[in-house]
Amino acid sequence: MARGDISFATFNLYNLNKAGLDLYGAESAWTDDQYKAKIAWTGKMLACLKADVFGFQELWHADCLADAFAEAKLTADYDLLTPPDADGKRIVCAAAVRKGMLTGTPEWIRDFPENFRLQSTGDDPQTPKIAVNLAGFSRPVLHFQAQPHSSRPPIHVYVCHFKSKGPTKVFQERWYRDDKATYGPHQIALGAALSTIRRTAEATALRWMLNLKLRDTTDPVVVIGDLNDGQHSNTLNIVTGQPNYLKPFSTPRGGDTVLYSAQALQQLQSLTDVYYTHIHQQVRESLDHILVSEQFYDGSTDRLWGFDELVIENDHLNFDDHKARGTGDHGVVRVQFKARSRR
Repeated sequence: MARGDISFATFNLYNLNKAGLDLYGAESAWTDDQYKAKIAWTGKMLACLKADVFGFQELWHADCLADAFAEAKLTADYDLLTPPDADGKRIVCAAAVRKGMLTGTPEWIRDFPENFRLQSTGDDPQTPKIAVNLAGFSRPVLHFQAQPHSSRPPIHVYVCHFKSKGPTKVFQERWYRDDKATYGPHQIALGAALSTIRRTAEATALRWMLNLKLRDTTDPVVVIGDLNDGQHSNTLNIVTGQPNYLKPFSTPRGGDTVLYSAQALQQLQSLTDVYYTHIHQQVRESLDHILVSEQFYDGSTDRLWGFDELVIENDHLNFDDHKARGTGDHGVVRVQFKARSRR
């Protein structure tokens, strides 16, 4: 690997917790055999991909990540970033950074930005007013900096896990139980709407943070995560800022505040699009993303890295029994960038 080259991976760990510890109820805890299978498979993926920066979602216990890196025989090669309270009682985002690349102190961002507001009286007299009272992320966003070489600036990395598409369990709410006859027939639609609203708010709060970090700067930024929506969804449009992917022979210029999807960069170099990271009811879609600022975009005058290749480990998604096999229920994505000079 040339000096300054760097690779990133996004890895949903599928509820990686110690054996016997509750997940969503005691009946869903991993057995000893299931845990061993999970660590074996996770270690295999880590050893295969060996990205410089891994972003993880659905980690419950910090010791599990250490077990997986020990299984891969990579303990001495990486700094593991886990929050101090990752003790198996809640889901966290985590990361692993190749030794010597981490700069500064990682932070887990729980709250939405100060003055963040989703409120409107409507665009016209026919539009009812709306207000979304949400103040924080479902899973705190991990932010840290990684520097692949002294000739390159530190890269701001955000590891995210947005609210899933699964319907919110409104049947647990008092208002639902008090009038089940009214709300019962609509619980799935109501739950799906609430999940969508929450995921959209999280995407907007992240975009707010990105605007502050990217606007009128040359700071390189990478967003890694399970965003629980597809490349062309409104969620991704909010996070990326919907950049224009330049046509051949057009004037090279990147977007100051936008992010470029590694999936789209791969498609620009591919004859076919075979990108999927999740299967639900036989529908293959991409929920796991690596998004990069213009410093990683070949069409930008501020380019410092160029897209090299993207690989997805997703064959395991075609097997149903992830618990017995130890596999995850998401594909693992790795993208490589080569150090380049400015245009």
